Amino acid sequence: MRPVFTDRPWFGGDYNPEQWPEAVWDEDVDLMRRAGVNLVTVGVFAWSLLEPEEGRYEFGWLDSVLDLLHRHGVQVDLATATAAPPPWLSHRYPESLPVTADGVQLSPGSRQGYCPSSPAYRAAARRLTRKLAERYGEHPAVVMWHINNEYGCHVSRCYCDESASAFRRWLEAKYETVAALNAAWGTAFWSQSYSSFEEILPPRATPAFPNPTQSLDFDRFSSDELLACFLDEKAVLRELTPDIPVTTNFMGPFRNIDYWTWAPHVDVVSDDLYPDPADPDAARGAAMARDLMRSLGGGKPWLLMEQATSAVIMRPANVPKAPGQMRALSYQALARGADGILFFQWRQSAAGAEKFHSAMLPHAGTDTRIWREVEQLGAELATLGAVIGTRTRAHAALVFDWDSRWAIEQTGLPTTSNYLALTAHWHAALTEAGLTVDLVRGDEDLSGYPIVVVPSLFVLTDAQAAAIDAAARAGSTVLVTSQTGIVDQDLRVRLGGYLGELQSTLGVWIEEFWPLGGAWARPGAIPVTPESTVDPTVRVRGELFGPGAAAGIEWSETVHVRDASVRAVFEGGHLDGWPALTRKTRGAGAAWYLATRLDRDDTAALVAQLIAESGLRVRTPVVDGEHGFVETVQRGEVLFVINHGATAVTILEDGTDVLTGADTQGMTLDPYGVAVIAPRVGLEPAGDRVGSVPAGGAVRLPR
Repeated sequence: MRPVFTDRPWFGGDYNPEQWPEAVWDEDVDLMRRAGVNLVTVGVFAWSLLEPEEGRYEFGWLDSVLDLLHRHGVQVDLATATAAPPPWLSHRYPESLPVTADGVQLSPGSRQGYCPSSPAYRAAARRLTRKLAERYGEHPAVVMWHINNEYGCHVSRCYCDESASAFRRWLEAKYETVAALNAAWGTAFWSQSYSSFEEILPPRATPAFPNPTQSLDFDRFSSDELLACFLDEKAVLRELTPDIPVTTNFMGPFRNIDYWTWAPHVDVVSDDLYPDPADPDAARGAAMARDLMRSLGGGKPWLLMEQATSAVIMRPANVPKAPGQMRALSYQALARGADGILFFQWRQSAAGAEKFHSAMLPHAGTDTRIWREVEQLGAELATLGAVIGTRTRAHAALVFDWDSRWAIEQTGLPTTSNYLALTAHWHAALTEAGLTVDLVRGDEDLSGYPIVVVPSLFVLTDAQAAAIDAAARAGSTVLVTSQTGIVDQDLRVRLGGYLGELQSTLGVWIEEFWPLGGAWARPGAIPVTPESTVDPTVRVRGELFGPGAAAGIEWSETVHVRDASVRAVFEGGHLDGWPALTRKTRGAGAAWYLATRLDRDDTAALVAQLIAESGLRVRTPVVDGEHGFVETVQRGEVLFVINHGATAVTILEDGTDVLTGADTQGMTLDPYGVAVIAPRVGLEPAGDRVGSVPAGGAVRLPR
């Protein structure tokens, strides 16, 4: 297998020359060289031009493009072009179009207009992939294959009859007998027992709540079915071009695909991410997405495949990125393990659905703020070859589980939950405390992490419970939060106080849930008074939170203690005096349980306590004074400092800024400013003062 990355970061983006007259192409490559572009993705949405009629292929224009790019030193991530089927496919094979849960067949005229289970689509995709591999597998410009594009972005679930047949095959392979399926799905409830697999359908629109386990299995099946599409094309490429790496672009913590199951099948993890410039927490959320990409690859470098230079087109109001914001977010990806920074797209389209989506070369040309920022970033990245291949160092693990996400967001539960918000809250708290975080499945060896946080792991497997317990016994400080261990992998309730085997780990069990917030009355009921609502908060009092009370948000529950110590209690209301936060010594470590959700400040207080007892020595402040979100991330021997806040900060760290050559101690970092700090000769490398090691494990300093 050829190496994915070279001696400098990849820089470039999606290049769509088919949208432009050939006379523009020469200008494109000249400007690419000026901007420092060294990699472009070609052909993502070119199927209708490559195969204008079934079985008739036209590659002449693509030959010219690849030859031109190669002559100018620009390498190519060549797409299989299967993300947007041409009109002839749905015209000839209308059954290939996707169908919604309500039975509506979606029409062509957009993109991703295919059912993942469609034999016609899959056969056509394999044929095109084969033709491309045969023609370009030895082209000197091609360094990577880009299969499809953003799988599941628009059609992640199809409910057509073909999908129903595929779902039944998937279920039969999993359960073998319909009796086993009935047991797993709990079909004795509501007279749902099946006598054969042929009776089973996808969870289409129903009169009331669908079967929960049927819905979860359909989520799993749908993720697997899209993966099967990817593997179909990958098999062709491996057969014909075994030395060329293969990728497909993930989409951050995308809800509808379980990337843990996908990641082993790509040679390099790549990601598309479009943080909202108007969201003050956008950089915090983006940090979690970057850490997820690094973690999916086991700590190996990954590729930021797409981002925007400025505004996008998918929001009600598409705010442009502020001056410097694109650069700051690009360095965030680099700091958190990316070895390439790419964009959608190179030249801003003049026509089509995304013509107002920003690009490296905007409508107004080169005399623009965006172009100048692109040139600056390209020039800077060219000097950072020493970062390539180095690892980002992690101090804590955060369990992130797609089964739990799908299950906790179903209907018919004690409250409505947003799993991504629950997990991102803890990632942000750990990050702002100065820690770098690996995301983990929860069933692997976690014992190398000083801190392990398990937020709302609603679906708890026995393997996860064992791994979490083993981490605590080995010396980790473990925090488990509410709504963990409520059901098993079949969504069957873990009876006897929830939590499963984690009851022994934590020394507690749960009697009853007390969600907070929302109207007392169900829809349609007659309210007693207009103000008949539940208080959305509850007071939580404990020494850890200082003289005042913390605020529990959205959730509380009746916790019984077996052999744990109570560190905070609920104050007032039905749970007055009941435990809200507990701690149990477990082997060489500790296991904490939090029975509510906390606001940002109170979460920070709890994280500080976890750090204090974990043995981690957190870096002394890198910047001075009050400030917003300032990222400090160690990668290899350099420290990235990125000011996502609205005010300037002063750097306290002594070293040399690789980007400017200036001494960093006393340097002013403006909003969206970046410093890449290398230790000066004679100084101890900054990372060695933190007690951290490359992603995949961490060490603690003596307590």
